[in-house]
Amino acid sequence: MAKDKSGYIIAAAFIGPGTVTTASLAGANFGFHLAWALLFSIFATIVLQDMAARLGIASGQGLANAMKNMVETPWLKGLLAALIVSAVGIGNAAYESGNLTGAAIGLNAFLDAGVASWAALLGVITVALLWSGSYQLIERVLVLLVFTMASVFVITLLVAKPDFGAMLSQLSTPTLSASSLTTVLALIGTTIVPYNLFLHASLVAKSSQNSDKQNAISICRAQSAKAIGIGGLITLVIMATAMMAFFNQAVSMNSGNMGEQLRPVLGDFAQYFFALGLFAAGLTSAITAPLAASFAVTGALGLSDDMKSGGFRAVWLVIVFIGVAVAALGFKPLPAILFAQATNALLLPVIAIGLLVVMNKSSVVGAFKNSWKSNLAGGLVVCTVIGLGGYKLIGLLG
Repeated sequence: MAKDKSGYIIAAAFIGPGTVTTASLAGANFGFHLAWALLFSIFATIVLQDMAARLGIASGQGLANAMKNMVETPWLKGLLAALIVSAVGIGNAAYESGNLTGAAIGLNAFLDAGVASWAALLGVITVALLWSGSYQLIERVLVLLVFTMASVFVITLLVAKPDFGAMLSQLSTPTLSASSLTTVLALIGTTIVPYNLFLHASLVAKSSQNSDKQNAISICRAQSAKAIGIGGLITLVIMATAMMAFFNQAVSMNSGNMGEQLRPVLGDFAQYFFALGLFAAGLTSAITAPLAASFAVTGALGLSDDMKSGGFRAVWLVIVFIGVAVAALGFKPLPAILFAQATNALLLPVIAIGLLVVMNKSSVVGAFKNSWKSNLAGGLVVCTVIGLGGYKLIGLLG
């Protein structure tokens, strides 16, 4: 278990093109006034992922199996399975198109072969990696690329001589308004990813078999908190650099000038370096999203979660194929992504509540069930997400 890298895989999974874009837009449009939402998201992610990891280590099973096993009513079992399949399976297919498109746009900045061509090639690479089961090595390379981008953002931030006083002032004056709520929800949604709960539980369940559970949990908890914290720092730095480049400036940020954040130290190479980071983030998520969906869907449907089983491979193959098709044919994935965001917004409280219930069952996790502190933290996360979602819904209906 000492070599387990599941926490870093989770961190790499949520730093996709959506995270880069959302954090940049948040910094450009609202400065550091929305940093509270990101800090809450990191806290919530650490809390929920810790529960998912403890579940996997203590019970030796994935989250979908554990949730299904705690429900006895047949129709409720079916409803839960349908929700998981639709939100994670269909939702990840929508996200996959965005991941591949983001990675393809990054590559196309270096060699203009067309986004469709790059998306198809990246789809083939993703299939080859997942089929071989050697994704761990690729994950390390992609995480390194994302961290490299983060390092340059930090250097850029320092060279640009940021007004740390203004940043601290904005951080201490958080805002939540009708105009910022969508961005707040996007920051939370791009960080607290429901499918990562399924992915984490399944990964550690497989890697921690026949190990000292208490020691495995201690190691996993420390490593996950560190990795997720680093992922949050990357997102925070992206937000800060966008703030310095665009907040209260005459030029507004758009998809064509996001890389301008890096111009202070990279000059004309800024756009290329940003494209490299976008490629790394996109391909990392393009690999982990279908993998997580396979764990979730096979668990929900009672199929084998062996990575080489036919059912497991069929799920991620379908997701990658749909992602490539949407990206390569030039369809705008926005409607599909909006559907994925809506179903994931519905799924997150359900999964979080289900996770809380499971983690309080001694029959499932034994002595590793939640403490009152874990229950309090988990309850706070669930109530906050439901509250923000309800506030948004009321605003839309009003």
